[in-house]
Amino acid sequence: MKKQVFFLHSAGPQDHHRGSSGLIEYVKDKLCNDYHLIYPKMPNTEEPEYMLWKAQLEKEFVALDGEVLLIGHSLGGAVLLKYLSEKTVNVSITGLFLIAAPYWGKDDNWQSDEYTLPDNVASRLPQMPQMCFYHSRNDEIVPSSHLEHYKQKLPQANTTILDGKDHFFSNGLPMLVDDISKL
Repeated sequence: MKKQVFFLHSAGPQDHHRGSSGLIEYVKDKLCNDYHLIYPKMPNTEEPEYMLWKAQLEKEFVALDGEVLLIGHSLGGAVLLKYLSEKTVNVSITGLFLIAAPYWGKDDNWQSDEYTLPDNVASRLPQMPQMCFYHSRNDEIVPSSHLEHYKQKLPQANTTILDGKDHFFSNGLPMLVDDISKL
Protein backbone atom coordinates (compact mmCIF):
# COMPACT_ATOMS: atom_id res chain seq x y z
CA MET A 1 0.00 0.00 0.00
CA LYS A 2 1.30 3.45 -0.91
CA LYS A 3 2.06 5.92 1.85
CA GLN A 4 -0.40 8.81 2.14
CA VAL A 5 0.75 12.39 1.66
CA PHE A 6 -1.79 15.09 2.40
CA PHE A 7 -0.97 18.48 0.81
CA LEU A 8 -2.80 21.61 1.96
CA HIS A 9 -2.38 24.37 -0.61
CA SER A 10 -1.94 28.13 -0.28
CA ALA A 11 -4.59 30.83 -0.46
CA GLY A 12 -5.50 32.40 -3.78
CA PRO A 13 -6.20 30.84 -7.17
CA GLN A 14 -5.13 27.21 -7.50
CA ASP A 15 -5.62 26.55 -11.19
CA HIS A 16 -2.82 25.60 -13.59
CA HIS A 17 0.44 27.54 -12.91
CA ARG A 18 -1.03 29.48 -9.98
CA GLY A 19 -0.87 29.14 -6.22
CA SER A 20 0.47 25.79 -5.06
CA SER A 21 -0.31 23.99 -8.33
CA GLY A 22 3.30 23.84 -9.58
CA LEU A 23 4.61 22.59 -6.24
CA ILE A 24 1.86 19.98 -6.05
CA GLU A 25 2.72 18.74 -9.54
CA TYR A 26 6.41 18.56 -8.63
CA VAL A 27 5.71 16.58 -5.45
CA LYS A 28 3.29 14.30 -7.30
CA ASP A 29 5.87 13.65 -10.03
CA LYS A 30 8.75 12.97 -7.64
CA LEU A 31 6.84 10.80 -5.16
CA CYS A 32 4.44 9.07 -7.55
CA ASN A 33 5.71 5.50 -7.21
CA ASP A 34 5.65 5.08 -3.44
CA TYR A 35 3.14 7.68 -2.26
CA HIS A 36 -0.51 8.52 -2.72
CA LEU A 37 -0.81 12.32 -2.87
CA ILE A 38 -4.07 13.84 -1.60
CA TYR A 39 -4.53 17.55 -2.31
CA PRO A 40 -8.10 18.73 -1.80
CA LYS A 41 -9.36 22.04 -3.11
CA MET A 42 -10.16 24.19 -0.10
CA PRO A 43 -13.17 26.54 0.03
CA ASN A 44 -13.14 30.25 -0.66
CA THR A 45 -9.46 30.41 -1.61
CA GLU A 46 -9.63 34.06 -2.71
CA GLU A 47 -10.82 35.18 0.74
CA PRO A 48 -10.06 32.19 2.97
CA GLU A 49 -11.69 31.80 6.35
CA TYR A 50 -10.20 29.51 8.95
CA MET A 51 -13.56 28.07 10.04
CA LEU A 52 -14.39 27.01 6.47
CA TRP A 53 -10.97 25.43 5.99
CA LYS A 54 -11.22 23.75 9.41
CA ALA A 55 -14.58 22.22 8.48
CA GLN A 56 -13.12 20.91 5.22
CA LEU A 57 -10.09 19.50 7.04
CA GLU A 58 -12.38 17.63 9.42
CA LYS A 59 -13.97 15.91 6.42
CA GLU A 60 -10.61 15.21 4.80
CA PHE A 61 -9.00 13.77 7.94
CA VAL A 62 -11.90 11.34 8.45
CA ALA A 63 -11.06 9.83 5.05
CA LEU A 64 -7.39 9.32 5.94
CA ASP A 65 -6.37 5.94 7.32
CA GLY A 66 -3.25 4.86 9.14
CA GLU A 67 -0.05 6.85 8.69
CA VAL A 68 0.12 10.13 6.82
CA LEU A 69 2.69 12.74 5.89
CA LEU A 70 1.38 16.31 5.96
CA ILE A 71 2.57 19.14 3.74
CA GLY A 72 1.31 22.69 4.10
CA HIS A 73 2.21 25.47 1.71
CA SER A 74 1.92 29.12 2.76
CA LEU A 75 -1.49 29.65 4.38
CA GLY A 76 -2.01 25.89 4.16
CA GLY A 77 0.92 25.42 6.54
CA ALA A 78 -0.42 27.91 9.07
CA VAL A 79 -3.88 26.33 8.88
CA LEU A 80 -2.51 22.80 9.34
CA LEU A 81 -0.61 23.83 12.47
CA LYS A 82 -3.59 25.62 13.96
CA TYR A 83 -5.90 22.70 13.15
CA LEU A 84 -3.51 20.15 14.68
CA SER A 85 -3.19 22.29 17.83
CA GLU A 86 -6.99 22.31 18.24
CA LYS A 87 -8.15 18.86 17.18
CA THR A 88 -7.33 15.28 18.01
CA VAL A 89 -6.72 13.48 14.74
CA ASN A 90 -7.21 9.76 14.23
CA VAL A 91 -4.16 9.20 12.07
CA SER A 92 -0.50 8.71 12.82
CA ILE A 93 1.47 11.69 11.49
CA THR A 94 4.90 10.53 10.38
CA GLY A 95 6.01 13.96 9.23
CA LEU A 96 4.85 17.56 8.99
CA PHE A 97 6.46 19.71 6.29
CA LEU A 98 5.61 23.42 6.11
CA ILE A 99 6.72 25.62 3.23
CA ALA A 100 6.73 29.44 3.40
CA ALA A 101 4.14 29.38 6.17
CA PRO A 102 3.06 32.75 7.59
CA TYR A 103 3.18 33.23 11.34
CA TRP A 104 0.18 35.22 12.49
CA GLY A 105 0.10 37.61 15.42
CA LYS A 106 3.65 38.99 15.59
CA ASP A 107 4.43 41.18 12.59
CA ASP A 108 2.31 44.27 11.88
CA ASN A 109 0.90 43.12 8.55
CA TRP A 110 0.19 39.63 9.82
CA GLN A 111 -2.47 40.14 12.48
CA SER A 112 -5.45 37.79 12.39
CA ASP A 113 -6.97 36.15 15.43
CA GLU A 114 -8.48 33.41 13.29
CA TYR A 115 -5.02 32.12 12.27
CA THR A 116 -3.02 32.91 15.43
CA LEU A 117 -1.60 29.86 17.18
CA PRO A 118 -2.10 29.25 20.89
CA ASP A 119 0.83 30.20 23.11
CA ASN A 120 1.37 26.56 24.07
CA VAL A 121 1.22 25.23 20.49
CA ALA A 122 4.23 22.92 20.95
CA SER A 123 2.52 20.97 23.73
CA ARG A 124 -0.80 20.81 21.89
CA LEU A 125 0.45 19.16 18.70
CA PRO A 126 0.22 15.40 18.24
CA GLN A 127 3.41 13.38 18.52
CA MET A 128 5.27 13.13 15.25
CA PRO A 129 8.82 12.05 14.51
CA GLN A 130 9.58 14.78 11.96
CA MET A 131 8.63 18.45 11.62
CA CYS A 132 10.35 20.57 8.98
CA PHE A 133 9.98 24.19 7.89
CA TYR A 134 11.32 25.63 4.63
CA HIS A 135 11.43 29.32 3.81
CA SER A 136 13.23 31.50 1.27
CA ARG A 137 15.50 34.14 2.73
CA ASN A 138 14.03 36.86 0.50
CA ASP A 139 10.46 35.59 0.13
CA GLU A 140 8.50 38.56 -1.22
CA ILE A 141 5.12 37.36 0.07
CA VAL A 142 5.85 35.95 3.54
CA PRO A 143 9.02 37.44 5.04
CA SER A 144 11.59 34.98 6.34
CA SER A 145 11.24 36.55 9.79
CA HIS A 146 8.15 34.34 10.14
CA LEU A 147 10.44 31.32 10.24
CA GLU A 148 12.16 32.83 13.28
CA HIS A 149 8.82 33.02 15.10
CA TYR A 150 8.22 29.34 14.37
CA LYS A 151 11.71 28.47 15.63
CA GLN A 152 10.86 30.10 18.95
CA LYS A 153 7.48 28.39 19.31
CA LEU A 154 8.52 24.99 17.96
CA PRO A 155 12.19 24.43 18.85
CA GLN A 156 11.86 20.72 18.06
CA ALA A 157 11.30 21.51 14.35
CA ASN A 158 14.02 21.41 11.73
CA THR A 159 14.15 24.75 9.93
CA THR A 160 15.78 25.51 6.61
CA ILE A 161 16.31 28.96 5.15
CA LEU A 162 16.81 28.78 1.39
CA ASP A 163 18.66 31.28 -0.76
CA GLY A 164 16.47 33.22 -3.16
CA LYS A 165 13.05 34.80 -3.07
CA ASP A 166 10.80 31.91 -4.03
CA HIS A 167 7.45 31.61 -2.32
CA PHE A 168 5.52 29.31 -4.63
CA PHE A 169 8.33 26.87 -5.52
CA SER A 170 6.61 26.23 -8.85
CA ASN A 171 9.73 24.46 -10.12
CA GLY A 172 9.88 22.27 -7.05
CA LEU A 173 11.64 21.93 -3.74
CA PRO A 174 14.12 19.03 -3.95
CA MET A 175 14.99 19.25 -0.24
CA LEU A 176 11.35 18.54 0.65
CA VAL A 177 11.29 15.39 -1.46
CA ASP A 178 14.66 14.29 -0.02
CA ASP A 179 13.41 14.79 3.55
CA ILE A 180 10.22 12.83 2.83
CA SER A 181 12.18 10.02 1.19
CA LYS A 182 14.36 9.66 4.31
CA LEU A 183 11.36 8.73 6.47
